[in-house]
Amino acid sequence: QVQLVESGGGLVQVGGSLRLSCAASGRAFSPYAMGWFRQAPGKEQEFVAYIRWNDGRTFYEDSVKGRFTFSRDNTRNTAYLQMNSLKPEDTAVYYCAAGLSRNSRWSQDYDYWGQGTQVTVSS
Repeated sequence: QVQLVESGGGLVQVGGSLRLSCAASGRAFSPYAMGWFRQAPGKEQEFVAYIRWNDGRTFYEDSVKGRFTFSRDNTRNTAYLQMNSLKPEDTAVYYCAAGLSRNSRWSQDYDYWGQGTQVTVSS
């Protein structure tokens, strides 16, 4: 079993930055991809970005492209989401997920999920 633990959320002003971390533990961790998703109050969960674990190739939702950077440290089994130029509409609970078979923007393709970390951007 794999456990994912997010950290790094918090309150930041518009234009500020945060770096989220997602640490994996448990069985030998070798996902095909990891993803970040977010859910704002009263809204459906939405895809943010994914990273292919073996080569670090990334894909971003248009709304975060150029502002967010997804990276990973294979030696630490940890993924990071650097978020810059934050906007109020980025306010949400952010979830990391690990998928064993494909890189995807669809939540059903991910096998393990973290508990989420709150990001609040104040104007």
